[in-house]
Amino acid sequence: MVEKFLAEVLGTGALVLLGDGVVAGVLLAKSKAQNSGWMVITAGWGFAVMVGVLIAGPISGAHLNPAVTLGLAINGATPWSEVPVYWAGEFLGAFIGALIVYLHYMPHWPVTEDADLKLAVYCTGPAIRNTVWNLVSEIIGTFVLMYVILAFGAGTNKAGLAALGPLPVAFLVLVIGLSLGGTTGYAINPARDLSPRIAHFLLPIAGKRDSDWSYSWIPVVGPLIGGALAAFVYTLTFTNFMLTTAT
Repeated sequence: MVEKFLAEVLGTGALVLLGDGVVAGVLLAKSKAQNSGWMVITAGWGFAVMVGVLIAGPISGAHLNPAVTLGLAINGATPWSEVPVYWAGEFLGAFIGALIVYLHYMPHWPVTEDADLKLAVYCTGPAIRNTVWNLVSEIIGTFVLMYVILAFGAGTNKAGLAALGPLPVAFLVLVIGLSLGGTTGYAINPARDLSPRIAHFLLPIAGKRDSDWSYSWIPVVGPLIGGALAAFVYTLTFTNFMLTTAT
């Protein structure tokens, strides 16, 4: 379990370093990537997940996301006793990744005037603030993530997609961002949002605003609900079929 914990720390840290890093590159003043747009952000996040999976996959299975860990526990693929270890590694890794982003972009914080952009580097926020529908958006996005991850390991997909390594997950996160991310910024991962939000709160970022704690529960609760629902639905609809075809 020590190895799994460290793998989740390193994998989730890399995910947030590159994911929050691409957002910083697009949003912060004087960056060469400034104003390069949503397509760059969604592509960066997709391939950030791929890097995290490459790092952690051989050791921990690369959950990198408490909602995925919860879904896999419900599905029976991860023992419940291991869930706290995975969660601890994911939240710690996300905080470390956020800290490195702060250091990497150090000269750009004071020259960026918009405090909202500085917050957006670290955590998500809604395009239109509506508690119920923001929560629904996060549930739907994470449901798609978790359901398709379970499908990756089913039947003939297990052999065919395995040859592509973590690349299918990168494209999955990319399409979720492009199709469903415009409402809330598609956290779809409690660790990816909460730990960097805590980092934003603690770090001495020049000219920062508050960390929007009134919204902070939605990118945590929504993904956990979405991941759990996807695991329940997938198990109910396909587990018996898979067992039948396997025999």
